[in-house]
This record gives sequence, structure tokens and C-alpha cells, in this order.
Amino acid sequence: MTVWDDLVGQEKVSAVLEAAARDADALVTAVATDAPRPEASRMTHAWLFTGPPGAGRNQAARAFAAALQCVSPDRALGGTPGCGFCDGCHTALVGTHADVTTVAAVGAEILVKDMRDTVRKSFTAPANGRWQIILVEDAERLNEKSANAVLKAVEEPAPRTVWLLCAPSIEDVLPTIRSRCRHLTLRTPPVDAVADMLVRREGVEPGVAAAASRATQGHVDRARRLATDPAARERRAAVLKLPLRLDEVGACLRAAQELVDAAAEDAKQLAEDMDGKESEELKAALGATQGGRLPRGTAGVMKDLEDMQKRRRTRTQRDSLDVALSDLTAFYRDVLALQFGSRVAIANADAEDALERLARSSSPESTLRRIEAIAACREALDRNVAPLLAVEAMTMALRAG
Repeated sequence: MTVWDDLVGQEKVSAVLEAAARDADALVTAVATDAPRPEASRMTHAWLFTGPPGAGRNQAARAFAAALQCVSPDRALGGTPGCGFCDGCHTALVGTHADVTTVAAVGAEILVKDMRDTVRKSFTAPANGRWQIILVEDAERLNEKSANAVLKAVEEPAPRTVWLLCAPSIEDVLPTIRSRCRHLTLRTPPVDAVADMLVRREGVEPGVAAAASRATQGHVDRARRLATDPAARERRAAVLKLPLRLDEVGACLRAAQELVDAAAEDAKQLAEDMDGKESEELKAALGATQGGRLPRGTAGVMKDLEDMQKRRRTRTQRDSLDVALSDLTAFYRDVLALQFGSRVAIANADAEDALERLARSSSPESTLRRIEAIAACREALDRNVAPLLAVEAMTMALRAG
């Protein structure tokens, strides 16, 4: 199973990346053997992957990174780099390859201090791989200073360094950066393709896979989680019941509190799984004594870790809220479809009774206003409005219609 199997419904993108990986392999081989370099190459030093949420931007970039680091002997026989089984592919895919550095936003932004070491590393030769690869998963979250640091590195890269940037759209990246990147646009995967992937790769029952894929409208990661995690299905069911509960002001406030509390619980669970382990590993690296006492002068390092963990908890809570808001948007989209007499591609077929009830009791205009209220809530959260305040305003707007 090759690395390209992870790209669900992205045949055109896979073809471009495979061709570039072949040319990159030929280039490295020519350098190693002092052979003449290929005159024309489809490989370049910087790539920008864009596409809607769930399209698999990060997966495409990581698959490409694995193909560039592939050391399979089949390459010499004409095989495509990216076997998925060699040490180069495996370590790149799981995130442990020494020459594949991943940068992801911990909080609302990628700070320049988080990029400084990465930019410095981008100018070094690969330690044991074929390329030095920098994968920025949330390029849209680069702030002005960190974006400028990346720009300088992309303008004058080292000979064996490749930058892979991922963002929702090309407009989310500085014009000066995107002009130096080769741009690939991923599409929303077809629902059937996502369902087929869940059956083949995750062993999910076909009926469950189809329902999860339809409910998430082709969002690969959310479909996988919905199909394999009973708790995720319970949270979604609770969200879909919310529109029928908003009959009075008190119910709106209670529903908002429940949504925020559920998101906070998600963040807390993640923190319990990761924070303690990270803290202990850092203490051990700093040489803490058996009683847990840190050496003098290392308190600032621990404070930096705690700040990072706090930013991650905030980001996780808002990401969890965003999933609930996406489910609500899909619910009202289905209501609107029924109001216009269409039953094509209804995402929430398991909540059809609630959809029919709201479709009969409201007008298309009020449904559109409700969808706009959810969008306004998401925008408020992006602007760091207090989650409870933003969600309460949304539930009141949903009640008013």
C-alpha cells in the first residue's frame, strides 16, 4: 500500500506529486553518482497545498514528504517513490523522520519564536535522509513576523530543502510567499470515496461508513472519527437535538453552556493525555532530581511549556466547538433543502423527523438567517470572543429565526 493511498479522491494531485517525486529522486541520484542532472524537472523547492477542510491537505503534504524520503530499492527498477513500507516512508508518515520537521499552530497563531529553530534547520543539509523537509500544517496562522521569517527561507532555500505549506485557500498566505510556491488545490472528496476508504483502511461496516461519510459531507478526518468513536457519535446526536430545544431564553442559555462545556471536556481529556507526559519528559531532560526539584535557572523553560499547553487547550476547545457548529450548519442546510422540495444528498438522514418538523414550522428566509448566525459565531470565535458569549448569542439568534 503506497503513500498515495492516503489521498482520498485526489487523483490529479497524486499524479502531479508522483511525477515530482520521480524527478526529485532522479536529481538526488544524479548528485550522489556525479551523473548529469536532468535538464527539466517537475520538482521545486516550495509547495502550497490548499483546499477545503477535510480535503486532506496535510495528508497530501505528508505523503509527498514520505515519497521524497523513500529509500525502497524498487525505485532503481522504475518503481514510483513512496512505497509506504521502507524506513524513509514509514518514519516520515508517523512523524519521526529526522529530516522531516512539522510545524503546527498550538494556539491561534504560529509565533516567530516557534519558527526560529525551524528556519535555521532549513538551511542545513539532510542528516540521513534524501531531503530536508519543512511541513507547515497551518500556514494561514503564520503571523506577520513568522511569515516574514518563512519568506526569507523560501526566497533563498538550501539546495536540498523543500518547504510544504498547507492552508485553506491561496488568499490565506502572503502574496510574496505563495508567488514562490507551486500551488496544488485539493477538492472535497466524494462521499462514496470516503466511505470506501473507511471500509478498506479502518475495517468499518459499509453501512456505518456510508452514514459517517454522508454526515460529514466528505470530511475525511471527521468521517473517520465519527465511524470509529462512539463518543463522537453521541456528541453529534446531542448537537442535532439542539435546534428543537430552543423554545425559550433559558433553554438557549442552557444549550450554549452545554456546548461550551462539552468542548472544554474534550480539551481537558487531551490535556490529561499529553500535558503530564510532556512535563515529565522535559523535567527528565533538564535533569530534575528524584523529588522533582528542577535545577536552578530552568524554571523559565517549564513556564514556556505551560504557556504552550495553555494555548493548545484553548485551540482544542475552539476546534471542538467548530465541529459542533459544522454539524449545526449541515443540519440547517438539510432543513433548507427540504423547504425547497429537495431530498438530494441529505447529510443527516438519521435526524429526518427533526428536519421535517423544522422545515414545516419555519420559512427558508429564517433558515438562512440561522445559518448566518452560526457563521457569525464561528467568526466571533476566530476573533477570540469568549466562547460562552459567542455561543449564547448564536443560540438566541437560532431561537429568533
